[in-house]
Amino acid sequence: SSIYKCSCSSVLDRGIRHAFILIEPLTEEVVRAEKKAYEKVIRMISHEVNNTVAGVTSTLDTLTSALEGTEDSGEVCDMMRVCTERCYGMSRFITNFADVVKIPEPQPSTEDLNGVVCSHLPFMEGICRQRDIRMETELDMGSIPVQLDTVLFQQVLINIIKNAAESIGTGGMIRITTRRKEPMLEVADNGAGISEEAASRLFTPFFSTKPTGQGIGLMFIREVLTKHHCTFTLRTGKDGWTRFRIFFP
Repeated sequence: SSIYKCSCSSVLDRGIRHAFILIEPLTEEVVRAEKKAYEKVIRMISHEVNNTVAGVTSTLDTLTSALEGTEDSGEVCDMMRVCTERCYGMSRFITNFADVVKIPEPQPSTEDLNGVVCSHLPFMEGICRQRDIRMETELDMGSIPVQLDTVLFQQVLINIIKNAAESIGTGGMIRITTRRKEPMLEVADNGAGISEEAASRLFTPFFSTKPTGQGIGLMFIREVLTKHHCTFTLRTGKDGWTRFRIFFP
């Protein structure tokens, strides 16, 4: 979505007041401020959690080693191992968030969009095959030159396919379409769709439509596409298909 500031003002010209409305785009400024805020929060939480986890796991490991082999210590040692694993799980959880703010700057080169899609098709088909989902491609004829970092864009594409597959569950179809005129890539699925309420909050940091989701996937997609100066939309149409469209500059 785009954010604008609208101001109503006027000028006085030879005794006559002329009113006008000034519209200023604020999207990039708001996104930058938002990103700066959540980066600071993530770094602070990551630092505190990892420091605490390191101390707790070290203590648990020491106690476990000391108790092993002593009488009636088996159950206690098992509980401490569970606690240690939960600590490591918490550390991995916060590391996933920290990784989002460490996305490298893209190193773009001129690539054929159709070629990028085809090169990663086997992996994407593997994701779909696990859920008995059919994948189709409708690629525009010829080469579609775009500027992108293939490593980062690969992760974006896989995230989009994974989200579409999870929305479908089992069965269903995912269709990938490319367009040469005004270069565009579309990933469409006939899954559960996105409600109007959820659609208004998509790409908001940490928002997820999944009950156990962390909102990291869409954050990553937004960051990478924004760094590529792409525009993008995600919505469910009246026909029930959900379409993720990426428009290249």
